[in-house]
This record gives sequence, C-alpha cells and structure tokens, in this order.
Amino acid sequence: MVISVPHAGRDYPLSLRANLRVPSELLATLEDRHVDAIALAASAGETLLIQRLGRAWIDLNRAEHERDPGVDEGAPPGAPSTKVRGGLGIVPRRTARAGELWRRRFPGEEIAARILADHRPYHAALRETLRLARDRFGCAVLLDLHSMPPILQGNARIVTGDRFGRSSSVRFVRRVESVVSTEGLRYSRNVPYAGGHILERHGNPATHIHAIQLELDRSLYLDSTFDKPGANFDAIVRLVRGIIDALTDEACDSAPALAAE
Repeated sequence: MVISVPHAGRDYPLSLRANLRVPSELLATLEDRHVDAIALAASAGETLLIQRLGRAWIDLNRAEHERDPGVDEGAPPGAPSTKVRGGLGIVPRRTARAGELWRRRFPGEEIAARILADHRPYHAALRETLRLARDRFGCAVLLDLHSMPPILQGNARIVTGDRFGRSSSVRFVRRVESVVSTEGLRYSRNVPYAGGHILERHGNPATHIHAIQLELDRSLYLDSTFDKPGANFDAIVRLVRGIIDALTDEACDSAPALAAE
C-alpha cells in the first residue's frame, strides 16, 4: 500500500503571497483541508507521500502541459483542457469562492522552475515507490486521498475514482465501497470525480499497479466552518484505516498468483 496526499499542503511561499489579489486565507478553498492529518493518523507503516506546499503553488494532480495562459506566460499553444479553462490548471488561476487569485501572470520560467523542483520529484518518488512495492510483493496499490465539498445531489458522502476502470481492477474499488457501505455511508463511483493525473499516470492494472482516488465529504470530519478537525474526525480515521486494511487484504490475496506469472 502506498498513500498519496497531493492537495492538503498549507505552506505558501512569500513570492506567491505577494502576487495575491485576494486575502491569503481564501487559498484554503483549494486545499483538501486536513486530509493529511487523516492519512497520518490512519497509517500503520504504509508509505506516505504528502505534499506540504499549497495547491495554489503547484497542483500535483495536473499534467505538466496543463498550463493556463491566463496565469502563465509560458503556457503552450493550443486549446486548453476543460480543467484549465475553468481555472484549475497546474497553477490554479481562480476558485468559485475567491474568483481570480493573482495580480499578474507568472513568467513561464517561474512555472517551469516549480515543475522541476516540486512536481517532477513527487511523481518520480511515487513511480519508484510503486515499482519497488510491486516488484517485492507482486502487487502495489495506490490510495490517492482527497476531500470534497458536500455533494447535495444523490447525497454521496464518499466518491471512489478509478478512471472508469482504467487505473485499477474493479475488485479493489469494490473492497473500498464495501467498507464504506458497512459504515452506513452513501458512495458514488467516478461521479463527479473519476481521478486525475495521478491515477492516469501511475495506475496500470496490466502491470499489477492499481490506483484509486478516495474523496471524503469534508462535513464528515471537519467542524461547521470547514476549517478545523471536527467531532467525527476519529471516526473517519477509522474508516480510512479500514479501507487501507481491505485494500491490503485484497492485494495480499492476489499477490502470490501475480508474482508467479
């Protein structure tokens, strides 16, 4: 098991703050608030990769080419993706609550430096960690941990993502959903979050590396202001621990046969 937490970072360099056109506290709307604390409390020796820098600095769940011309002078030519057009490229441009974030566009070489210093090392470490786990055990499973605003439509409190079956064998996703269902929580698969660049880049069931995104409704574990851990924080830690155990069990059940192939 490998656990990735790419969006919970709360460190913002001074150079970033100096370019803000909104109060710095509004950057928290981009954070998967305190999901890193859940991962740390739930882990029992699993490998954790946790981004400390804020998503506003660099979004690890976007590809390197997803550079927004509205905020990045070095963005490549061509039609941007839907995410980029919406302001959520590799460097976010706006949020629904805060609106436009920056006073000016960033020089292209500045964004390239962030990619080189922060984006590539994270993905290189994730790739190597998964490879080593697969080579040792015959199977590796990545749990990419996120949080989401409350979803009113359908009342789903948990969303599992597997890129519509491309990043993981379905048996692993079903094990996650079984744990969630046992706790009496409603879930959805791939809607509205199917997983992003991390799953697309690192999940490869054909090579026995499975990647699943897990989105937790923030109202499950934060206080009423969505700022601090709330009364149910420990219960969600236990839920995530149960999911880790279930995925580990599924991987161990299948590993001997996989290793023999």
